[in-house]
Amino acid sequence: MNNLPKINLDNYKPLRDIVFENLRTAILDGDLKAGERLMEVQLAEQLGVSRTPIREAIRKLELEGLVVMLPRKGAYVANMSFKDLIDVLEIRASLEGLAGSLAAQRKRDENIEELEKLAREFEQCVRKADIEGVLKKDVEFHEKIFLMTNNKKLYQLITSLWEQVHRFRVTYVSDYEASLSLVEEHNRILQSIKNGESEVAKRYAMEHIEIAERFFRENTINIK
Repeated sequence: MNNLPKINLDNYKPLRDIVFENLRTAILDGDLKAGERLMEVQLAEQLGVSRTPIREAIRKLELEGLVVMLPRKGAYVANMSFKDLIDVLEIRASLEGLAGSLAAQRKRDENIEELEKLAREFEQCVRKADIEGVLKKDVEFHEKIFLMTNNKKLYQLITSLWEQVHRFRVTYVSDYEASLSLVEEHNRILQSIKNGESEVAKRYAMEHIEIAERFFRENTINIK
């Protein structure tokens, strides 16, 4: 297990939330690797907290699908198979379609302006081959659409699924042709939401995820 930085206890958030966010980030960034056992005592020592918030965070991570609990063995960072990845993408396609549809119905001028700004920044990162920037702006673009739905439950469902496939998105956006396609896909979704075309936005948002699914199928990504 890699050494994790101690938590800043001066943070205004509840300790259980801070611990959860730190462990989730460590999993998504690969500091805690798939298949690695999560030892409460060791994690508590590394983060400088008691075992209670560690235990609470692990339970919450299990609900998000990032951790699995094995009987008589304990908690482990979840492995995701190729089938798991495809299953998540299939679900996400439907939810993203719903989000696009609702965003088109509930759009506001200030939200559209922010979405346009994020689309431009995303394209700039793609042109510069700034992978870290591409990943960041892609998340921000989609998150803005989720927030525009004004549906907290939908937002929670989509972001949970988003995080489960986070580690595989690097492979996708690192492919230059794929990232150029993402620019066009984002712009189609943006324009349909801007025009208030609910069904069109739904179709483009679903196609956006379906294209990613085809990429993984065609490139036979071997996930262990």
